[in-house]
Amino acid sequence: MKRNVLKLIFLFYLSNVALFGQNSNAKKSASANRIIKVDYNNSAGKMNTMFKECIGAGRANEGLRADWQQQLAMIKKECDFKYIRMHGLLTDDMAVYREDNKGNPEYNYQYVDVLFDYILSIDMKPFVELGFMPSALASGKETIFWWKGNVTPPKDYKKWGDLIRNLTQHFTERYGAEEVKTWYFEVWNEPNLTPGFWTGTQAEYFKLYDYSTRAIKSVNPAYKVGGPGTAGAAWESEMIDFCEKNKVPIDFISTHSYGVGQGFLDEFGQSGTVLSKDNEAVSGDVLQSRKEIAASTKPNLELHYTEWSSSYTPADPIHDSYHSAAYILQKLKQVGNAANSMSYWVFTDIFEEPGPRFTPFHGGFGLLNTQGIKKPAYFSYSFLNKLGETELQNADTSSWVTKNAKGDVQVLFWDFTYTLPDATNNQQYYVKDLPSKPKGTVKIEVAGLQKGSYTLEIFKVGYKVNDVFTNYLGMNKPNQLTKQQVNTLKEKNNGAPIATETVTIDANGMYKKDFNINENDVLLLNFIKQ
Repeated sequence: MKRNVLKLIFLFYLSNVALFGQNSNAKKSASANRIIKVDYNNSAGKMNTMFKECIGAGRANEGLRADWQQQLAMIKKECDFKYIRMHGLLTDDMAVYREDNKGNPEYNYQYVDVLFDYILSIDMKPFVELGFMPSALASGKETIFWWKGNVTPPKDYKKWGDLIRNLTQHFTERYGAEEVKTWYFEVWNEPNLTPGFWTGTQAEYFKLYDYSTRAIKSVNPAYKVGGPGTAGAAWESEMIDFCEKNKVPIDFISTHSYGVGQGFLDEFGQSGTVLSKDNEAVSGDVLQSRKEIAASTKPNLELHYTEWSSSYTPADPIHDSYHSAAYILQKLKQVGNAANSMSYWVFTDIFEEPGPRFTPFHGGFGLLNTQGIKKPAYFSYSFLNKLGETELQNADTSSWVTKNAKGDVQVLFWDFTYTLPDATNNQQYYVKDLPSKPKGTVKIEVAGLQKGSYTLEIFKVGYKVNDVFTNYLGMNKPNQLTKQQVNTLKEKNNGAPIATETVTIDANGMYKKDFNINENDVLLLNFIKQ
C-alpha cells in the first residue's frame, strides 16, 4: 500500500466561448502569455512512455474477481499499461504454501495460475512482488490489512529460498523462459516500515533478498530481480552497497514516493493529510534516486518507482478530485527520463486493505471506482496514450507535443495550481464543490504542418468536465448508487471529445489559436490528417 511513511511520520459542458480564447483580441494578463510553440519538423526524439510501463493493484486475490478483470481489460485497451504489480502473491488467501505434519513443504499454484494466465491473456505482464509470508513459513504472527498479510521474516530462510525457486521454475515451465525473462521480480514491499510491512531488521531484509535472488537466478540467470521496494526512496545506496560487497545480483532499484507534505496514514480518512506544497514533491525523490544510482558502483541499474501517487492514504479525496489529473501529468513531466517506470498506485478502487468500502467515492487510490466509473485521474493516462510516438521540441514545461507516422499531431497541455488553503487538510477541502478560476490563455502555435485538411478533436478534464466527483456531489452523495446512477455517471464521464472541428492548413503550414484555461484544466488537441 501506499504510504510514504518516511515523509508521513514527519511530517460538451463548457461553451465554445469558455473553451476557446477567441482571437488575438483576447484580454491579456500575466498568465495569458503562455505560449506552446513547436515545429512539426523539429523532433526531440522518441516519446518516453515510462508512464505506462506499469500500474499497481491492491492484492493478488482481488485479481480473481470478474469485475477486477473487466476493469483491467478496459484500462489496458485505453491506457495500454504493460506491467501490473500487486501485493499478497504468497499470502494464505492465494493458498501457495503449507507444510505436512512432518514439516515438509507443499506447493500449490492454482490461484496464481488463474491470475497470471489472465494477465498474459490481455497482453500484460506481471511485475512480481514476492510477499507476504505464508503463515506456515512465518516466524511470527504480525499481519497487516484486513486480509492479514503476514509481515514477519521466514522461520527458515532455506525453505523460503526453496519456495521462490520452485515458484520460479513453475513460471518457467508454464510460460517459457523467454517470457519470464521479460518479467521483473521485486523482493517484498516497504521493508523499511517497521512496524508495518516488515518486523525484521534491514540486515534481515537483505538476507531475504539474498536468498530470493539466488533462488531465482538458479533457475535462469537472465531473470531480473531487484528491490528494496521501500517507502520514501529509502535504502537505495545501502542496497547497492550490500549487493556489491556480498556479490549478490541486482538488476534494478525499486522504491516509492507520495506527494503528502504532512499527516499520518489513515485508511479511513478520519484524520487529515495535506498535499505537499513542494513543487518537487515526488519528482524530486525520483531525480535524487537517479543521482544516487549514477554515483554508485552500479550506475546503469534500472530505476522503477513501483508506487507513487498524490497521497499514501486510501481515503484521501484528492484521488477523486479533478485536481488529480493535472497533478499526475505535472509530476510525470518533471520526472522526465529519470525513471524506467512510474507505477501509479492503483488502477481500481477494488482495493480492500481496510476492508470492503461502503461508498462509491471514498478517496480511494483507483483511477476507476469500484463500479468502473472513470475518475479524472484516469484521463491523465488515457490522454497520454493518445500521444504519438515522436516528441516535438517544446520549451513549455506543462505540455507534450507529439506526432505519429500518419502525420497526426497531438498537443497535451495543462495547468497545475496548488489551491489547498493553509491550515486545511485534504479531507476537509477536496470533498467540496470546487469551481476553478481562470488562468488566462494558452497560445498554441504549430508550424511545419502538411498542407491539407485535419479533423481536430478536443478532449478536456476539469471542473465539471469529466469530473465525476462533482457530479456525485450533485446527486447528494448517495451511499449506494443505483444502476441508473452508475450509467449516468459513466455517460457523463466517458472521455469523449468535447468538441470536433475541421481545420484547413494552407501552404504556410501554420496552426495558431488561443485557448482559455482554468486552474487544473487538462486539454488534449488531436489533429487527425485527412
